[in-house]
Order: sequence, then structure tokens, then C-alpha cells
Amino acid sequence: MGETGEAKRWNFGANEVVELSCSQNVRYFLNLLADNLDRNDTRPVIPLGHGDPSPFPSFRTDPAAVEAVCDALRSAKFNHYSTTSGLPIARKAVAEYLSRGISYQICPDDVHLTAGCHHAIDVLMSTLAVPGANILLPRPSYPMYDSRAAFSQLEIRRYDLLPEKGWEVDLDAVEALADDKTAAILVINPCNPCGNVFSRQHLQKIAETASKLGILVIADEVYKNIIFGETPFVSMAEFAETVPVMLLGSISKRWSVPGWRFGWMVTLDPHNIMKDSGLVHSLANVLNMSTDPTTFIQGAIPDILGKTKEEFFSSILETLRECSETCYEEIKKISCITCPYKPEGSMFTMAKLELSVLEDIKDDLEFCCKLAKEESLIILPGRSVGLKNWVRITFAVEPELLKDGLSRLSKFAQRHTKKQA
Repeated sequence: MGETGEAKRWNFGANEVVELSCSQNVRYFLNLLADNLDRNDTRPVIPLGHGDPSPFPSFRTDPAAVEAVCDALRSAKFNHYSTTSGLPIARKAVAEYLSRGISYQICPDDVHLTAGCHHAIDVLMSTLAVPGANILLPRPSYPMYDSRAAFSQLEIRRYDLLPEKGWEVDLDAVEALADDKTAAILVINPCNPCGNVFSRQHLQKIAETASKLGILVIADEVYKNIIFGETPFVSMAEFAETVPVMLLGSISKRWSVPGWRFGWMVTLDPHNIMKDSGLVHSLANVLNMSTDPTTFIQGAIPDILGKTKEEFFSSILETLRECSETCYEEIKKISCITCPYKPEGSMFTMAKLELSVLEDIKDDLEFCCKLAKEESLIILPGRSVGLKNWVRITFAVEPELLKDGLSRLSKFAQRHTKKQA
């Protein structure tokens, strides 16, 4: 207190933009659900809300990847700062890896390494956020894009994914939403959170629509190798002649090492549209002001990408296929939840809540909070990914743990289903 008894005024405080942006983040909802857990419940908490299977034995990464990291550390060659966009040996290795099986040859100079895909999103949203610009994001979506776009004060316009059409993009809505301030459209394939894989024909239509509108396609292909359904994966790189593409990816999901924080952005720009517009230069400048992926991980990347055994990947996919089947079939037995599409990729599925058959539950958030409290089971409310009164469930856990979790979900649903008169 001063001499007059008045409180001193300080020139700092909460940042409203940060508070608003954070409320659109998966971690925000996971923390909220954790606060609702019953600490007296002795059962283990079953985490079906977060796509990180790395703690589970069935998803432990390949020993060759671990050895690659150890060798890079022991060599003492990678204790220095990284160069902007990453070490040349790592950029070359990523370019060669991504060029396998596609008709587009990726140049190492077009590869920009990041500290995981989160960092790539951060850098890209910051680069695109010129005053007045807007971006087209899917609904539902991976909400880190929403958080980072909102934080950068980039206007968000949401187009729908259509569950009745296998979660395809509503292209008519895309055309209606876009204007001369629209910078880009985000396409996540395979899809987090819906579990669908877009067909080549649909990707072609997306590329043609984006080209017509004069906007960049951001292709999030983090789950590009997590495919276990009948629809084959096709990279948006195949359509770079039609529209400029910014390709995002990482090793976090395929190798089950999200904590290693290694990802990339790739500018697929055969007609130099991104380069001539100045976007590539601005991207490099944002990277100059940003952090880098850990240098010893960059040093290990050539061996991680080149020496991991195929048996490791096939084993992971078989486990995910089994778990996705279990998840889909068990959800069909629960009267208050409907899963409109059998997952074919990623680690998630979306299911719609039938609130009319439930009592004392008004929406998806209350459903998930009570589920956490009563059954020590965490699943994400759909609002966290942009779709209220749905839920997002990850099936990337140990098969027996998944069955236990779905059993708890079934018991909870039965307990809260309205009794027939």
C-alpha cells in the first residue's frame, strides 16, 4: 500500500488471447478431466483420450531407432547448434524417405526440420498470420491448429467433414467460405480425429478446389503410415503440380516416439508459387527466430529412417488393426453412442452421443467428466476437436486395456440410460 492507502497499479497481467487460445487445446481438456477423477478409486486410469501409445509394451519403439540415437550421442558430432531448417544430412534423409513410393521427387532444400509437428504448426501459423488473413480448418479437427491460429490472431473459418460421406470434405462449403484473404486450407490425412483415409479422387478434388481459390494446401500427414483399412493412402504430394502444398509430418506416430520431438515441413512448389510470393522466405525467417529439433536426434535420423525393421511397423499396424476392430464393434453395442464410420487409419474414432436416451447428462463435456469420476476412464469430449455432443476415442493402447476401458464405458452408459416406462 502507498501512503494514500491505495493499491499499487502494476502494468502486467493475464493475456486474454492466450487464455482464449489455450481453451481450444487438447491438454486443456485432459487436465480438466483429470481434475474430475475420483482419487479414492483404486483402479488404474484408462487413457483413451490422448494419442500417445509409447508407454505401452506393444508400442515400444524399434531397438534400431534407439541404437541410432545412442550412436549419434556417443559420436560427439552432434552437440552443436543446428543450422536453420536443420542439418543437411537429416534434411537429405527426410527428403529421400518422403520421396519413396510417390511420383514427386522431394529436394532436401525444400525440407525444414522442426521440433515435432506441434512446432511445425506454430511456425506455419505465425508465417501465414498477416493482418486480415484467414485460414480454413476442418470441423472436427486436430485442435492445435485452432489454438495456434487463434494465438497468432489468424481468423479461423471452419468447413465440415461429412460423417455420412465417410468424413469427406464439404467442398461446397469450402468454396463458400473462402475469399481473397484466405491463405490456406488444412487437410489432415489420415484423419485425426475421425480415422478416415481420403481417396485419390477426393484429394484430387480438394487440390483442384484450392487451386481455383488460389490458396495453399496444408497437408498434415503425421499418420501417413498408420493405415489398416481398405483405402490406400495417397500423399497430397501427388497433386503439387495442381496446387502448392505444405506437407507436415513427424516420426512420433510411426515410431511411437512423440517425446523425441522430430518433425518437418516440406514445401512442394514445382511452379515456385510459394517462393515467388515470398512465403518461403518468411517461413525461413520465422525458423530463424524459433527453436530447432534436438541436434543429436537429427544426427540419428538417417539411421532411424533407414534401419528400422519392417517387422516393427507391421507388428504395430496389426495391433492397431485389432484395437480398431474391437473399438468399433464394442461401441456398436452401446445404445447411447453411434460410430458412423469404421476407422481405417490414425489412432482415433469419433462417436456421436445420443443424449436423448441419457438422463442427468446434458452434453459431451458432462458425459466425459462424469465418466472420468465414476469409471476412471478418460475420453475426449467432441467439443475439444470442434464437434459438440460427440466424443473422440483413441484405441492406441494395449488390447486388454482397451477392452477394460470399453467395458467401463458400457457400464457407465447403462447406468445413465433412461429407464423404459
